[in-house]
Amino acid sequence: MAMQLFGVPGLPEITPGSDLATMIVEAALAAGTPLDDGDVVVVTSKIVSKAEGRLVELADVQPSQFAIDWSTPWDKDPAVTELVLREAKRVVRQVGPILITETHHGFVCANSGIDQSSSGAHGRVVLLPLDSDASARRIRDGFASAGVDAAVIVSDTFGRAWREGQTDIAIGIAGMQPITSYIGQVDPHGHEFRVQALCTADELAGAAELVKGNTSRVPVAVIRGHVWERDDNATIAPVLRDQSRDLFR
Repeated sequence: MAMQLFGVPGLPEITPGSDLATMIVEAALAAGTPLDDGDVVVVTSKIVSKAEGRLVELADVQPSQFAIDWSTPWDKDPAVTELVLREAKRVVRQVGPILITETHHGFVCANSGIDQSSSGAHGRVVLLPLDSDASARRIRDGFASAGVDAAVIVSDTFGRAWREGQTDIAIGIAGMQPITSYIGQVDPHGHEFRVQALCTADELAGAAELVKGNTSRVPVAVIRGHVWERDDNATIAPVLRDQSRDLFR
């Protein structure tokens, strides 16, 4: 089985209210690689957040006294700390100036996923989408309106326990199952798989980052040739490990 992986260049700066689906369809067509049925379209969460107005000017944030007291020894901006705490359901780890939090979505990540890079202006930060699954569904519906049946993954860059470096993972999905399970199947030697389940959504998100990148201004990638299991009710929820089964929180 062969797959193709290519970025969608030519997208302009995304602003609140931008119609991402239409812009992606038009940019892909202009690049000579129009979207096709069966594609998986991976969209960087930052442009989703921008389109949905998830932008905050730090000058408008009134930090709590706790945020001020905690930030001062580490020379951190108390306004950023305040936003990290507002976006968090709980603080998982606090080591020096680093805050690892669990967001209201259930993601465990640094600084509640808040990003100051490529925000569009100095002193502005980008928050994660409120509901990345809903965001993915809106984009997928927009593709359908343009006559294209494509799955959608909303991706973001996360660190990983036990390993250095970051990779893109899926934080929202529409149209396809996020996990491919081999449980109950047998290998060529007759061994039955009891725990083998691949997070296909994360694998595709990580692959897509190879043609997107943080400085390329290509925030969307298309994966063609991957055979995905259709699920019109798919969510990212099955990927999020319940705390009762998490040995490291």
